[in-house]
Amino acid sequence: MKRIIMSLALLLAVTQPAHADGGKMQSPPNALWQEECGSCHAAFPPRLLTEENWKQLMANLDKHFGDNAELSAKDRQAIESYLTRNAGSGARHSAVSLRITETPWFLREHRSVSPKEWVHPEVKSRANCTACHQNIAQNRWSEHSISIPGRGRWYDDDDD
Repeated sequence: MKRIIMSLALLLAVTQPAHADGGKMQSPPNALWQEECGSCHAAFPPRLLTEENWKQLMANLDKHFGDNAELSAKDRQAIESYLTRNAGSGARHSAVSLRITETPWFLREHRSVSPKEWVHPEVKSRANCTACHQNIAQNRWSEHSISIPGRGRWYDDDDD
């Protein structure tokens, strides 16, 4: 009986796709967020920061990490509402700096990426998610679509 249970558990683990953060990275569709935020960088999933972090970030778009990312009041409010409605919670998704790359969640998820890989010419920055996550333009963050420049595919999967 023990063997049957272990075999079933192994079969389920092998046949189920692995997704970053338990498959919770995919965000509800929002064309305005995708267009405005995604025009300069990856449209980061709302759950990567807390509601309070998103409010702080959206309140200072004129000083958005060294750039002016101001929006019309209507668009800013619509995007902020979307981000806060779908925000993460708890200390693991919070960063005093408002940088997703400094949240405990991000640091834990990326602990196996070496300092050398972060400065690879195709990566350049921890905020350049598109360098490794191949399908984020389609709002797909599966670990199966990670390919780290200089290292190759993160997982060997032929069924993706």
